[in-house]
Amino acid sequence: MSRLPPVEKLPLALRKNIRDAWENNKSGLEQQISGSLGVPWTVDINPNQLYAYAEDGYAKESLGDCIASYINGAISKLKDYVSDAGEEGLKELNSICYAHTITMDLDDAKRVTYCGADIHDGKLRILFAPGCLGANIDDALSREVLLKALNEAPAPAEAAVTLSFAARKGIRDEYEDKAEEIREQIGKILEKPDIKLTPNFEDTFTKLQQESKADSGFRSDWESNLGSFTRFYWEGLANQLKSQKFDQDDMLREGFLEAVEKGEIAFRIVDKLKHKLSCECDIEDGVLYLQCTSKTWGSNIDDAAEGLLDLL
Repeated sequence: MSRLPPVEKLPLALRKNIRDAWENNKSGLEQQISGSLGVPWTVDINPNQLYAYAEDGYAKESLGDCIASYINGAISKLKDYVSDAGEEGLKELNSICYAHTITMDLDDAKRVTYCGADIHDGKLRILFAPGCLGANIDDALSREVLLKALNEAPAPAEAAVTLSFAARKGIRDEYEDKAEEIREQIGKILEKPDIKLTPNFEDTFTKLQQESKADSGFRSDWESNLGSFTRFYWEGLANQLKSQKFDQDDMLREGFLEAVEKGEIAFRIVDKLKHKLSCECDIEDGVLYLQCTSKTWGSNIDDAAEGLLDLL
């Protein structure tokens, strides 16, 4: 469907419905959104424009109620998002949706089946497919739809961001609160409490992004798993250190610290592995690297440090 101009004059009964069900409640709904998101937000919806796309039924006969239903659904889903994402996730949303505005528009690019959302010019835009205005309203800002929209949105011009929203969220949810505990565990095994773990998220993200573009079969959840998989590599190392008795043998610990003289353990993606098929460890310039290729990222994670003793 091509875009249509706004309808200049709406039927009287419909204008009354828009006034009573939407316009009289708009300010209160904006206050609810602003209260949930911590900063002032507005709703910018043109009923005359929407009516041009309304077909027989709810949107055609009760457009004011229809718009209010979309915004009430959005309020509910945004509250769920804030509850799940926390303060940092709220900051992310307000930064990505920097216009702090909810609007509605036709999906003329055929991206959604019934309804969905995107971020356009910093506005959170509820989308409806041609002929589907008023259909499946509660799904317009479902968790999956909102997270996808945030992940695909361009970052604000002033933001120097390398990682995608999904990657940042994954790191925040699955890595940041747990990495220190694992670092302390590894430090205790090696009797080196100041051992350093370097995840190299930006480099990993860049290489996996290149792989995902080159290989259509590459796992689609790589961005959201960036944090958890990196943590799994550290956990696998801790398990291997125990399995190889580093926690029980002074000689092994001394040999480790002599070889890994910088006291640093890092993760990296390399073009080619030296010893294994999926993942391995290597010592370079006093740093212990757990490494894999972009194609084998996430495979046999627990085995990355299997050959550690042989390196020493």
